Amino acid sequence: MPPAHGAHGVHDVIVIGLGGMGSAAADHLAARGARVLGLERFGPAHHQGSSHGGSRIVRQTYFEGTAYVPLLLRSYELFERLERATGRDLSLLCGGLVIGDPEGPMVRGSLRAAEDFGLPHELLTAGEVRRRYPTLTPGEDLAAVFEPRAGLVRPEETVTAQLERATAAGADLRFHEPVTGWAELPGGAGVRVTTAAGTYTAGHLVICPGAWAPRLLADLGLPLTVERQIMYWFEPEGGTGPYLPERHPVYLWDGADGPGGHDDRTLYGFPAIDGPGGGAKVAFYRQGEPTTADTVDRAVRPEEAAEIADHAAPRLPTLAGRLLRAVTCLYTSTPDDDFVIARHPAHASVSVACGFSGHGFKFVPVVGEILADLALTGATAHPIDLFSPARFAAS
Repeated sequence: MPPAHGAHGVHDVIVIGLGGMGSAAADHLAARGARVLGLERFGPAHHQGSSHGGSRIVRQTYFEGTAYVPLLLRSYELFERLERATGRDLSLLCGGLVIGDPEGPMVRGSLRAAEDFGLPHELLTAGEVRRRYPTLTPGEDLAAVFEPRAGLVRPEETVTAQLERATAAGADLRFHEPVTGWAELPGGAGVRVTTAAGTYTAGHLVICPGAWAPRLLADLGLPLTVERQIMYWFEPEGGTGPYLPERHPVYLWDGADGPGGHDDRTLYGFPAIDGPGGGAKVAFYRQGEPTTADTVDRAVRPEEAAEIADHAAPRLPTLAGRLLRAVTCLYTSTPDDDFVIARHPAHASVSVACGFSGHGFKFVPVVGEILADLALTGATAHPIDLFSPARFAAS
């Protein structure tokens, strides 16, 4: 049941931040009958945070840890439900590869998750990868885990779909209204949120601040790092035909010994999904510059594009033809790369979700479900002990 309306005016729950996680929270809360106020400093489905760039990889053979797999199974269900409910084209399960040292953590971790949960997969030799996907040229000492139900989701479309559903269910979503502060009311009687336009009260507050977490959640003392990341779209040599989804998968390449020598940078990329002129997207994972949400340099330097083109050349020889565009985004990471999702330890009327460490978007709908659980009942059946902020206080 939603929190009691009482003295909290017209809102039961306030959601700060309407990117991927916040829009999902607003969607799930409104669907359960809560009177939701959503506050966002930018416009809907904006490009200033972490929920843009046209595509995000989804996969279930999760080398980051098998504890994530149950959440991924539920997230896939909820993405499919959101697609059916809105009629929007949100996902494309074109298959995906994790390429690397056969004894390395990415390959071994992917196999462990697949085997523990009975997920469809294949272990491929480098030669099998090259024959199946001629765009990719791993060296003979590498292997790959192929997951047929890996693929991509479209972040802007997903956020838009969630915002539309929340609005249709009665949520009051306000854009271009940055939050300047929040506080719990005396006696745990709810929360007060201040913005550039006014002050609001509600029974519960959900904070999904993205890269603004160091400011809005300063009292938690989380050891978060905000990084500037870059996504690139290249026109492949010879055109996009070999990179279409039926011929080229999503992929993560762990930088183990292979063509081009040892390199600890992880490369990831996508098929060409934006038509003949849209190119193919590629990026480095976790190779960004430290920054803040307010001071990030949005310009991409020529030497940065040259760096990723050089790195891709021995691995995807035809990928990095002409650079079409490059876009920055923000990662907000914890030291262990695990998320923070919990009731605020000092404020019972506040729930938080942050620190998604560059691998959070595939969890967006299930995080929304978890946050609705926490806000309305104080607990969730989903396994989230891994994401407690208390792990940092104990270290």
